[in-house]
Amino acid sequence: MLSGRRLDLLDPSPFDIEIEDIAHGLARVARWNGQTIGEHAFSVAQHSLVVEEIAAHIRPGLEPKWRLAALLHDASEYVIGDMISPFKSALGAGYKDFEARLEAAIHVRFQLPPKTPQTIKTLIKKADRACAFYEATQLAGFNKRESLQIFGAPPAGYELIIDPLPASVAQQRYLDRYRVLAEAVGILPGADAWHTE
Repeated sequence: MLSGRRLDLLDPSPFDIEIEDIAHGLARVARWNGQTIGEHAFSVAQHSLVVEEIAAHIRPGLEPKWRLAALLHDASEYVIGDMISPFKSALGAGYKDFEARLEAAIHVRFQLPPKTPQTIKTLIKKADRACAFYEATQLAGFNKRESLQIFGAPPAGYELIIDPLPASVAQQRYLDRYRVLAEAVGILPGADAWHTE
């Protein structure tokens, strides 16, 4: 990693995970494999910011730690990239186990439970699908009917106009949001996230 950390992909350690590496990587991973309109790809970092926002819209008063979980919901993609769901399914249980180990290490690093509670997982998935609806219709060439069939309707009262950001801007916004949530959760922002305030 650019931080100098060496991450063992088969046995990832929370000690080798840094938010700066996550933000840098996710800002450079394109959603939809880059098959979107516009000058810039819609990055996983920007997608994650939107998903966190939608999750809080769906459940007002959502605890900061679960908002942080929403922000980090695709954090493993800083290492493994963004694979479309049908391809993940085709790879089978081995890939899912690998992804789960990496996700657990990321969660432990940022003082979240290794496994997200099912109610929160369901909420994040709902927010993720809502974001995908907007991405599909605004960036990836889907019509509204197709998107509704595949992703379902976005939550009532939430509107989004997507403007894909340059990688450097998406990276900084991701880091900024992480720091706000980390402070709210009670972990120090930045590299020293192991100690409580």
